[in-house]
Amino acid sequence: MMKRARQKATAENAVPQTSQKKKKQKTCQYGSASGESDLQASIDWGSLPHHVILRIFQFLPLVDRARASSVCRRWNEVFHIPDLWRKFEFELSQPATSYLKSTHPDLIQQIIKKHADHLQYVSFKVDSSTESAEAACNILSQLVNCSIKTLGLISTAKPSFMNVSKAHFASALTVVFVNSKSLSSIKIDDTPLDDPSLKVLVANNSDTLKLLKMSSCPHVSPAGVLCVADQCHGLKELALNYYILSDELLLALSSEKHVDLEHLRIDVVSENPGQVEFHTIKKQSWDAFVKHSPKVNIVMYFFLYEEEFDAFFREETPVTHLYFGRAVSKAMLGRIGLNCPRLIELVVCANGLQPLDDELIQIAQRCKNLTAMGLGECEVTCRGFIEFVKMCGGRLTQLSIMEEVLIPDNDYSLDRLHLEVSKHLGRMWFPDMMPTW
Repeated sequence: MMKRARQKATAENAVPQTSQKKKKQKTCQYGSASGESDLQASIDWGSLPHHVILRIFQFLPLVDRARASSVCRRWNEVFHIPDLWRKFEFELSQPATSYLKSTHPDLIQQIIKKHADHLQYVSFKVDSSTESAEAACNILSQLVNCSIKTLGLISTAKPSFMNVSKAHFASALTVVFVNSKSLSSIKIDDTPLDDPSLKVLVANNSDTLKLLKMSSCPHVSPAGVLCVADQCHGLKELALNYYILSDELLLALSSEKHVDLEHLRIDVVSENPGQVEFHTIKKQSWDAFVKHSPKVNIVMYFFLYEEEFDAFFREETPVTHLYFGRAVSKAMLGRIGLNCPRLIELVVCANGLQPLDDELIQIAQRCKNLTAMGLGECEVTCRGFIEFVKMCGGRLTQLSIMEEVLIPDNDYSLDRLHLEVSKHLGRMWFPDMMPTW
């Protein structure tokens, strides 16, 4: 009898063990989208191949990357692989005044100590505080063993780098320019970059530099950027302010030694009307430049007042992309239709209360490469707009027009306009309710 009792007790104890085993097996499985449960969830994350872990790490912010490195020995090994540190963005901000995340100072020092010689693609994102910009300069000054290929200094809001002393900024850049020897891409808009710094850049990286963006760098002169064009014959993309664009620069970029330029971006900016007198670039200089680089995209961003446009588009200008951030006159748009035959994209944020029918039709007639158009606070009759679209046809791949721009007339209502424009474009089209450019 005692034996039977023991057997019964053993059987009772075995039941929960069996159910626990089944329960455990269930937790190791997960269902697919079709409801099947044939895949096992018991993945050994520590045995993933190095290249897979490396790919995961590349998507993680620095703090999460550091935490993940403590999961196991294998993940820690990947954390120190040089490939993981070739590309890095330092985020610098003041917690009291910025919403941006900031790279912890201790992590920065660890990176500089252990991975500085691996860094190749480096950028700094700083807020508007001078302290953050100075911290970025301090980090740059420590990168003495780097072979940086790309460098970007990004200010999320002005003034940032512009409040750093020229001497401090130039000293920090000199460290990178001298030690890298292989810089190919530099984006340093809105900084106190100056001519001596550009000379150091050219002296050490003339054979490798391909991209230079330095808009809103008031200490750079036409002579400074001309030095870059004269020596850096592999330069393919250049961004600058109009005041340092010159006939000499275009001719230097057109020399036989220089490769074809692919992109030239020009910012034409005026903060106070009447205080800046804009010079005119000769047609012969533009012609020589385009003859040398026939496929170049010439992009111009205008932030001028109406009375300041007099120097532009009086003669044929090979611009391909035009953006007007402030009001532009009917007369100016008329000159664009006459003198910008290479135009590909036109965005006009504001014009006034006079319909632009004639100007748009002229642009459609003469600008045979036009594929994108955006109109904001302007006025166009429905009939004039349909005529413009009819002349351009399906080549208008982007057409962004605010609904209030269009003035209904006796021939077309807004409802009928939508159908007519869609027919000529060969696709469904509606006017925008808000700007999309």
